[in-house]
Amino acid sequence: MKNIFKKVIIYILQIESRFVLLKYKPKVIAITGSVGKTSTKDAVYAVISKFSYVRKSEKSFNSEIGLPLTILGCPNGWSSPTAWLENIFKGLWLIIWPHKYPSWLVLEVGVGKTGDMRRTASWLKTDAVAVTAIGETPSHIEFFNSRKHLIEEKSQLIRTLKPNGVLILNADDADVLEMKTKTKQRVTTYGFKSGADITGSGDSILYDDKGVPEGIIFRVDEEGKSFPVVIEGVFGRNHVYASLCALALASGLKFNMLEAVNALKSYDIPPGRMRLLKGINDCLIIDDTYNSSPLASESALKTLGEVKLEGRKIAVLGDMLELGRHTLEAHKNIGKIARENLSGSMDVLIVVGPRARGIKEGAIEAGMNDQNIFEFLNSNEAAMFIKTFVMKGDTVLVKGSQGIRMERVTEAILLDQENKNKLLVRQDDEWKKKK
Repeated sequence: MKNIFKKVIIYILQIESRFVLLKYKPKVIAITGSVGKTSTKDAVYAVISKFSYVRKSEKSFNSEIGLPLTILGCPNGWSSPTAWLENIFKGLWLIIWPHKYPSWLVLEVGVGKTGDMRRTASWLKTDAVAVTAIGETPSHIEFFNSRKHLIEEKSQLIRTLKPNGVLILNADDADVLEMKTKTKQRVTTYGFKSGADITGSGDSILYDDKGVPEGIIFRVDEEGKSFPVVIEGVFGRNHVYASLCALALASGLKFNMLEAVNALKSYDIPPGRMRLLKGINDCLIIDDTYNSSPLASESALKTLGEVKLEGRKIAVLGDMLELGRHTLEAHKNIGKIARENLSGSMDVLIVVGPRARGIKEGAIEAGMNDQNIFEFLNSNEAAMFIKTFVMKGDTVLVKGSQGIRMERVTEAILLDQENKNKLLVRQDDEWKKKK
């Protein structure tokens, strides 16, 4: 009965969404990929909002139910039938009575199983599609026959492009770049490799006068022009890529590039995505707890390795889920990468969850001292341990898939407990009820 109710709700909201799009005719930007969708969505939103009235997908509204909710401007009804009925009436009212509606929509589009993107492509029409990155072992690959099958599913979003639309592709990901053969529309590329239309270079950690990390700095080149970009409060190349994608979109849509670059200064960094937070005992937290995949974990660990501080580097890594038959191999490989970036004699690796045992095995095989490795069954145990373990000057990276709830570890050592609902992911009451 519950599944039938859900299907009926999805069907009604999608129908309403089609009517709303027909009535208000907003420009639609859709973003997909296996890594960096949400950060890219927020960077694109920051740029577009500089020029026009825009709405973006809230949190990670990227599913077959999330897209209609964004288009209609409705909240998640969770398990409340009343809330879902209210959403339906809100959609009807939007159709019947004229409203002030956004000129642009920035939609995050994900896939969890075969057919998801095809169903989305059957009713959504877009003015721009951006594809971020796939990686060698993409998230959700457990639910697809092969990596090639997953890539083909994601590429279905390109079919939604209108005749005058633009396709934005990550030139550093060969599989993403190959997607340019799937359309006759304009293509704009971005990345660090030469030949990309929007090229990034010189990305590095930005330090304040006291030598404390405070963000990232990099350069962007477009058609012979060079722009410096500074983003405070975050680490990692994922935010550089998100910014490059947003600027590639601005270039493809013929926006003023200098204004677009300046707009990134107000880039609203979402919680749990390489956010820099102050921790107890004067430690620094790199909070990357929203989700995890092999490519994202590798990037986060490399960033940790680049931090130039005197204290210990501590990587707290939870299970990476939905990898299917690739699970053990992927976790062991992350263990090897962890060893490479935890090179100090006092550096520490903490693994959380049954699958993360493979991370420990990979790190030991790569030569890490097992006395510097701690293992816990779940995030609650790890949180209790780390509260008494961190010391002054430590830099702590916390990362794991959504289901392992690694935000609990960050919460345990977060200094600003009063604002944790704003600083951390999954602080809604519905999430708090889950174990």
